[in-house]
Order: sequence, then C-alpha cells, then structure tokens
Amino acid sequence: MSTPTPVLSTSSTGIREGDRVTPLALPALLNALSVRDLTDPAEGSHALQILIDDAAAALARLWNADVCVERSRPIVSLEDNYDRLGYAPDAVARDVRYTRYVSDTTMLRSHTSAGIPPALRRLAAAHGGPDGGRGGSSSLGSEQVLLVLPGICHRRDAIDRIHTGTPHQLDLWLLRRGGRRLDHDDLQDMVATLVEALLPGAHWRWTSATHPYTVGGREVNAISGNEPVEIAECGLAVPDVLAGAGLDPAEWTGLALGMGLDRMLMLRKGIPDIRLLRSADVRIAEQMHDLTPYRTVSDLPPARRDISIAVDSGVDDEVLGDRIREALEGDADLVEEVAVLSATQYDELPKAARKRLGIRPGQVNLLIRLVLRPVDQTMTSDDANALRERIYAAVHQGEPAVA
Repeated sequence: MSTPTPVLSTSSTGIREGDRVTPLALPALLNALSVRDLTDPAEGSHALQILIDDAAAALARLWNADVCVERSRPIVSLEDNYDRLGYAPDAVARDVRYTRYVSDTTMLRSHTSAGIPPALRRLAAAHGGPDGGRGGSSSLGSEQVLLVLPGICHRRDAIDRIHTGTPHQLDLWLLRRGGRRLDHDDLQDMVATLVEALLPGAHWRWTSATHPYTVGGREVNAISGNEPVEIAECGLAVPDVLAGAGLDPAEWTGLALGMGLDRMLMLRKGIPDIRLLRSADVRIAEQMHDLTPYRTVSDLPPARRDISIAVDSGVDDEVLGDRIREALEGDADLVEEVAVLSATQYDELPKAARKRLGIRPGQVNLLIRLVLRPVDQTMTSDDANALRERIYAAVHQGEPAVA
C-alpha cells in the first residue's frame, strides 16, 4: 500500500487525519515564528527568565547537580514531540486541536518536552553512548545532570484571562547515573524546592496523573485564594524513554517535571490577565522585568457582546479560540474572554430559528459571550461592534443568518 501524500492547503491551521496532513500555510507559519519568546534573553529581558534561573539554581543546590540549559528550535520532529516520549499513534495529543503541523514529519512544538529526546541523546553521547561521545559537554559528562529546557510552545487553547495559544513552558529533568536510584521521595523534594523558590510560602498539593513519559505521574497545584491552580506535572522518567536515547535504565534514573511559566509568573506577581505579560504599554512592560507585585495600571470597563452561531459538531472552546486568534491576528489581544453560554442541537430548534440562524442538520447552535477589553485603552462601542462582526464571520459555519 502506498503512503498517502500530504495535502497542502491555504488553511492556517495544521490538520492531521490518520496519515494525511494539512500543514500550516506559509504566512501562518511565519506569523507563529515571529512571536517573541519571553524566556529567551536574546529577545530581551523578561521576568520569566528570572523564574527559570531561580528554578535551576534551587534544584542545582538541592542535588549538587550540573546544570545544562537546552534551547531547541520551535520546529521539531513528530518523533521527538510524540513518538520518543511514548505517545501512542492514536493519542489525543496528536489531534488537530493540539498540533500545528509544518509537514508530515515536523511540527511547531506543543511542549518543551520535545527537546528532551535530543538532550538525552546528547547526554548518552557524552557518556560514550551510540554516538561515541561526540559533541559532549562538561555538564553533560557528569554523573548527575539537571536538564533545563525553557521556551515558547504552540497549541490551540481557549480565550480567557489565563490561557493563550503561545504559552511558555519549562522542562526540568534530573538524570542520575549510578548511586541510589531516584524515587518519589526525590520527586516530592523536587516539587517542594521549586514551589518555595518560585512561590515563597505558598501551599501546594499533588494528585495522581498519567503521562506517557513518566511512571507514577503527578499533577501539582498551588493553592491561590483557596482554589487549586495547576502549575506543573511530573513523575519518574520512563525507562523506555531513557533507553530509546541510548541511556541504559539499569544505570540511569530520572525525574521529569514540566511547568507552565506564564501561570507561575501570574501567581508570583499577582497579574490578573495573561495578556499583560506581552503588553506594549510602557507602564505595564516596565513591570515585567522583575518579580515585585504587579501594580494595576487601569481598570478599563469591558464591552460585552453576545453572538449566536451555527457550528459543526465537536467544536469546543479551544477550537473557537484558535479560529478567533487566526482571524483577528494582531487584534486578538483585544478579546479578554470567549465563553459558551449554551449549546442547542439542530433538532431542538424551532423551524423559524433554524432559518434565522442558517444552521444545517447535524450542526449545533452556540450562544457565545464575548468580553472585549484592551489592556491599555478604552474600546469604543463602534470598535466593539466591528470586532464582534469579525469574530462572527470567523466562527459561524452555517448559512448567512436571516435578519
């Protein structure tokens, strides 16, 4: 049987169905690659970089480990992003809502964990593995290494105050050769040390979670205002992931932790809206160079607009968020929140309502609340209405509505 040929499309959203891939169109790819990585000092200073340095320093002290900072490129192979981390071929993570395909073999990384397989291969090479020790560094050549992998990721997500389609993440993996094997007591020490370093005095708890590249996985939540807020996921490194990179699991053990940096900074500084992390307003931007508490610049009133649309079955908050970001491009930051108020199936609607909506059989009628508010200026009613119409055109999938 021949291998299906990847299908190229002008769509800006990469789609994968089985072995068929619709990659990102070139303008969308260039737009994604132009987004500033706030974790990279080469692109300017930002408070996220302080969190990275503090996290690495705290863990290095805990274990007296050598630190190796790895920065992978945003375009990675599917093998490194999924296969070599143990994701099944039919894993939900490979679905279009999580993956922006660049080709049938490459993608924009959906998590910084995509840099782990190459880093482990370099570690194996530095210890005389399959690559014969070529390209090793002094830190990688030690018996206990802390891998630090920060960066920007690309994925679909809902639109609200704490979610973005370009989140910043940090992977922290401790690899130990010989000696006492790493266990869940070490994992608990790792989490406790990180929370104290990044959220001094904060309470935290963890619950069981499943990840393809960890054993005994945990989800870590900080308690903020009596509410749990997810800040990290972690576990013991799966032996097969180590073996696949050339590290003998009989000799090597590891701890794996992935953290959302944006949310961590928001908790640390008391930032109420994730859009503020990238604000160009000088009064806001100057506050993003340190970890002092955020000072409110203004409390501008929001503009609220409701829209009633027809969408195909299966469209959710993340799909809506992605389509809106795509359509609005630079104006996407004007949208504070998109909330689905109700969902009504085609068969449940009166005939007159179906005609008025332009809905087709099998579709769903969604009533959506739009909260429109720039972070640094007041929005006029005319501006809000124009934005509403652009959003409606982007997400409505039925026939033109009848007035």
